[in-house]
Amino acid sequence: MYFQAEANDTKYEINVHESRDGWQVSLKPAGSDWIHYEFSKSDYQYMDDTISFLFKNSSYLLDVTAAGVDYTVYTRGAFRTVKLYNEEKILHESLKGGKSLASSDSMASEMPGKIVKVFVKAGQAVKAGDPLLIMEAMKMENELRAAHDVTIKTVHVTEGQAIEANTVLISFTK
Repeated sequence: MYFQAEANDTKYEINVHESRDGWQVSLKPAGSDWIHYEFSKSDYQYMDDTISFLFKNSSYLLDVTAAGVDYTVYTRGAFRTVKLYNEEKILHESLKGGKSLASSDSMASEMPGKIVKVFVKAGQAVKAGDPLLIMEAMKMENELRAAHDVTIKTVHVTEGQAIEANTVLISFTK
């Protein structure tokens, strides 16, 4: 399962894979390489919104409360607030035409996916609301549209291409 998170002004990409015996968790702080961890299910307990687990021979007790995408985590005498976006929330936010998806000069993916169809080419003028491409994410095809009247400068992706989160899809000029 793929997530994006933000804590202490640092953004992270997170991949979690569950197996019968535990979880493999991979974290990628912005601008850094992936870091991989493994957690055994035998070292994990959950009760009344509290999580207890062993990690690197240390015991951790986490108390977690959630409000939307904001998670407040209490552990070892300190509170931390983490913004956590699952795949559905990332997709929802990106399709609203937020800054990261449709900034003034480019459109970037908010999550991994596959380019299904590209409707535009370099030099083409498009109006706000015109379809630019179709991207498959979370087993759904999503039509991404222009947020403003623009001219396509560069199409950075091709049909059938698999992309990672934060990949620039299209650059444009106003």
